[in-house]
Amino acid sequence: QVQLVESGGGLVQAGGSLRLSCAASGRSFSTLNMGWFRQAPGKELEFVAAINWSGGRNYYVDSVTGRATISRDNAKNTVFLQMNSLKPEDTAVYYCAADPRGRLRVGAPSRRVDEYAHWGQGTQVTVSS
Repeated sequence: QVQLVESGGGLVQAGGSLRLSCAASGRSFSTLNMGWFRQAPGKELEFVAAINWSGGRNYYVDSVTGRATISRDNAKNTVFLQMNSLKPEDTAVYYCAADPRGRLRVGAPSRRVDEYAHWGQGTQVTVSS
């Protein structure tokens, strides 16, 4: 089992920045592909970014490309999502997720919700206009 705990959400003005963190425990972190997803009120869960187990490959949804950076520190069992130039439409609950088959996958980490077996409780990000 993998336990994930997100932190770093909050209220920020449009144009501002936030750095989300996700601390993992319970399984070798360096074998996991990690992803960030978000869910806005009344909307479906949406992929935001993912990073492979080594940190060598990442993948972003078009709406955050150029504004977001996903990174990881395998020594600290933590994955980060740096979000800049935040917009009101970025308002959502942000979830960290782990894909336990990370090292078995070839290519970019997945953007599919059903390929992430472990999820955190979420952290709220609110961007005011």
